[in-house]
Amino acid sequence: MSGKKIMGEASPAIHGAPPAFLQPLHVGQPNIINRDKFLAGVARALDNRWLTNNGPLVQEFEQRVADKLGVKHCVAMCNGTIALEIAIRALGLAGEVIVPSWTFVATAHALYWQGITPIFADIDPATHNLDPVAVRRMITPRTSGIIGVHVWGRAAPVDELHAIADEHALKLMFDAAHAFGSSYQGQSIGQFGACEVFSFHATKSFNTMEGGAVTTNDDELAEAMRLMRNFGFKGYDNVIHPGTNGKMIEVCAAMGLANLDGFDELVEANRRNHVAYKQALAEIPGISVLDYASAERNNHHYIVLEVGDECPVSRDDIIAALHAENVLARKYFWPGCHGMQPYRDLFPHAGLMLPNTIAVAKRVVVLPNVDQESIRLISKIIADTVST
Repeated sequence: MSGKKIMGEASPAIHGAPPAFLQPLHVGQPNIINRDKFLAGVARALDNRWLTNNGPLVQEFEQRVADKLGVKHCVAMCNGTIALEIAIRALGLAGEVIVPSWTFVATAHALYWQGITPIFADIDPATHNLDPVAVRRMITPRTSGIIGVHVWGRAAPVDELHAIADEHALKLMFDAAHAFGSSYQGQSIGQFGACEVFSFHATKSFNTMEGGAVTTNDDELAEAMRLMRNFGFKGYDNVIHPGTNGKMIEVCAAMGLANLDGFDELVEANRRNHVAYKQALAEIPGISVLDYASAERNNHHYIVLEVGDECPVSRDDIIAALHAENVLARKYFWPGCHGMQPYRDLFPHAGLMLPNTIAVAKRVVVLPNVDQESIRLISKIIADTVST
């Protein structure tokens, strides 16, 4: 497995300071697990002269993902955002849909783009996932559904959200963009709600360069989404449903098939990196590394710090110090969707209902998931910044 690679060698330390990296270390550096298998898949697509339109590589990819996640249907898409939009439309969501503000903005945009109002509910500060009590508070007569997000690959409160949806006759789906390979109560994420949406973007733990998918056990829903991703065509010259162009291409499926074979090994490397960060940062005051439940599977892709009030420096001070050394840490998802446009102007007082979201947004730093030596150096930068 070629796996993650550090982008550059470290320069010598000056006067005992941590070294700067010659090339930037990014959050979400692409994983390229099996180059030779990928190139063989590309050659197969070229030899077939079948580059898109539900080719054999896409079909094989869908079946392997469905088998891995224990779900009946995987509908591969060109990206995760289109997958969200198609799933939302296929479910018939309308009016208002409850989502967390603490998520990548695509979750909200996929609704707003289709004339649906995202209603932001607060999160549990311990899990960073939707708080069921806050969800109940935001239900109105216009609410048609809930989108739970498995933030950092840690499962949303699936059972509680199902109970709320059933009680109020709402549709429930999940944004599982972070959660490929993760589990909830021992079951693979991908099996819950009416459907779950994955992103296979280059920065995700499992990638197809660009891509996404919707998984579901609902035969009719899967059929509708397959129609919708290909302009509504059923066979040749027979359009039976409104649709768009959401198809995954063969080259992306080739990358996915290559990366699937080494995914478990990659997850184990991620787990070791997470442990290394926890150990290296354990004694720094006010710094904590978000953990993953030992009873559940997680892809361990995200290294998430919280900078608490007892830390002698601010979260932004730590970000600035890391950036100065070419470590491009991020403060995902600051300031939350409610603080981004167009939602900031549409809902200027949304923050009054989101105290936990605002508090978490001020604390979070996401670090690059890199090799062990780079982890040691990054941790030293943070330690030196805090002790300055």
